[in-house]
Amino acid sequence: MDVSTPFSYFPITLRIDRSRLIIVGGGQIAARKIRLLLDKNAQIEIFAQHLCKEIQQLVQQDRVQFHGQIENKEQFQNHIHGARLIFAATDDQDYNTQISQWAQECNIPICAVDNPQQSSFITPAIIDRNPVQIAISTGGTAPVLSRRIRESIEPIISQTTGQLARFMGRHRHWIKKRLPITEERQRLWERFLDGRGASFIEQHQEDRALTYLEQLVQQNTPIKGEIWLVGAGPGDPDLLTLKAMQCLQNADIILYDHLLSEDILKRIRRDAVLIYVGKQKKKHTLPQQEINQLLIQYALKGKRVLRLKGGDPFIFGRGGEEAEALVEAGIPFKIIPGISAANGCAAYSGIPLTHRDCAQSCLILTGHTQHEGRLDLPWESMINQQQTLVIYMGLSTLSQLCQELIHKGLPSTYPAAAIEKGTLPDQKVITGTLGNLSQLVKTANLKSPVLVIIGQVVQHRVISVE
Repeated sequence: MDVSTPFSYFPITLRIDRSRLIIVGGGQIAARKIRLLLDKNAQIEIFAQHLCKEIQQLVQQDRVQFHGQIENKEQFQNHIHGARLIFAATDDQDYNTQISQWAQECNIPICAVDNPQQSSFITPAIIDRNPVQIAISTGGTAPVLSRRIRESIEPIISQTTGQLARFMGRHRHWIKKRLPITEERQRLWERFLDGRGASFIEQHQEDRALTYLEQLVQQNTPIKGEIWLVGAGPGDPDLLTLKAMQCLQNADIILYDHLLSEDILKRIRRDAVLIYVGKQKKKHTLPQQEINQLLIQYALKGKRVLRLKGGDPFIFGRGGEEAEALVEAGIPFKIIPGISAANGCAAYSGIPLTHRDCAQSCLILTGHTQHEGRLDLPWESMINQQQTLVIYMGLSTLSQLCQELIHKGLPSTYPAAAIEKGTLPDQKVITGTLGNLSQLVKTANLKSPVLVIIGQVVQHRVISVE
């Protein structure tokens, strides 16, 4: 197996209080692991031949127990019975490997330090705001990167985060009695955190935080449904807006399109219900009218419903039709714009949609609007050579599009480009002219989704030096 390839790990939070934790090793490597465990109310036992000064002091303080060196398998099996975890933390990799093999034969989780191949679990970089903990792991492939990520995150996690969690835990049970419906409790706590509750805790004013919480409970009203029409951007999940991410974490029901990547769907709240309503050419999972009715139906049940669309919901996303249906039904909704495919794909391809030397405007069109088998587009307004044309959904009609523009007056040498899977890691960009772009795209075997850009700006394409 390629050791550079991450193993499959599943992050969990393991309860270890009053558990036996075995550390094999007595040097600085072992000491670093012990520091992580000292405040967890666990029984830490050290097996080693020699102890460094730090561990010697811990033994003298009765904070850890010291045993001698483990010499053989029989001795190992006698000592580790009932252990929750084992750390092989010596500077002898062969010895660590032997300990790992014995532990796995006994089906006890083992971490062989700095050797993920011999480990059944690994310790992540940790941000500790007891009881809140944030663990960052690279699957054992890049521990330094884990630490750097921790360094980036730690400053934004308030030192009072643990105090806030403890406050919420103390009052969880009486809230449950007052509000037996799960969704009511969830929205109450969201109002508490989004309102003044968290700030009272940050100021160490728990009495005022409790008063505020009691007021929210008294003011609690029946939950109401709401719709969010959200643009997810053109594909790269890092192009999601902060507002979109917030909605993804708060929605109960999510209706999503086929253009959305798995990486975007992974950022959705884990217990949300996902409903696929994607539309493809000649293959509609649900007609638009039924999608509208689904949104209304769930909102009337008090759900927070997120209609997740690629790009921007109001640019060829039919968000306008959905918004009109919601207005007619009297359902409250919000529109969360997203980076459009035109903006995102052009930028990632290095093509400026406007350039002061050659384009004073940008015209965005859809390439699948047809009448009696032919494209029905505003041709006369499209042949202005001082503008850029961006055509969505134009792959199947690309040849006809290019031929018609040439017929209407644009030269066959006029610059044009096609972008497949724009903003994603496997993005492809084909540049050419009206005269040859269709053939270039066919030769390259581009597949939908493809965005077409036509105009002098294609000649100004820039590619960053890696």
